[in-house]
Amino acid sequence: MGSNEAGIDARQVATLRTGTLTARDLAGLSRDLYAGAAPLMRTLQRWRPYICPFEDLLPFVPGNATVLDVGCGSGLFLGLLVASGHDIASGVGFDVSPAAIDAAQRMARVVERREGRAVLAFHRLDVAAPWPAGPFDVVAIIDVIHHVPPGQQSSVLEAASSRVAAGGVLIYKDMCRRPLWRAGMNRLHDLVLARQWIHYLPIDEAERCLCATGLRVRHRATANRLWYGHELLVFDKPERAAAPSAV
Repeated sequence: MGSNEAGIDARQVATLRTGTLTARDLAGLSRDLYAGAAPLMRTLQRWRPYICPFEDLLPFVPGNATVLDVGCGSGLFLGLLVASGHDIASGVGFDVSPAAIDAAQRMARVVERREGRAVLAFHRLDVAAPWPAGPFDVVAIIDVIHHVPPGQQSSVLEAASSRVAAGGVLIYKDMCRRPLWRAGMNRLHDLVLARQWIHYLPIDEAERCLCATGLRVRHRATANRLWYGHELLVFDKPERAAAPSAV
């Protein structure tokens, strides 16, 4: 087997279907997905799997799922889903950044050539614009909440929860508040790259907010990469959603 039209080695994809993903595996897929992107964007996407533990997130997406990626950036999560062999029905991402969405749409065309169908779609939406309605089997909100002003964080989480189909999954991943040195390094990262003063949401508050919408925690974990600290929550929405609890 050789490389497919997307430039992704078919032997590597076959290995990833049955083996354990590593950051190095995902970085290789990212390199190929964004080969036609602008140099800075290509570099950022190439190295992001060494910072963000995508291999811990991807297994929570079931086969043939419809997936919504909230604040998708350049679409890397959805791109890696397809490139690593996940057979999703479709993926939709949205973000406020025109440059990020441009890169995501270019990447989606690479995936379309490989898959023979339009699997992924990306949209630039203003902050106040309506989200894709759904519902979706999986909703992912990865490294988004710390960019949201504190007064709006709960409403963003509630909106994400409302897009999850009954029996579906919500994947939440954000940066840690403790230890302070890891939180400080991430804050420096966002000051340099996003030019933004970020607002951490304690993981317990995120859990309480999402559970109040009727979701149930399936998995909770932390992960450290280099000097970055990550917090992960995975929720299930019951087939018959429970009434939201009092906050």
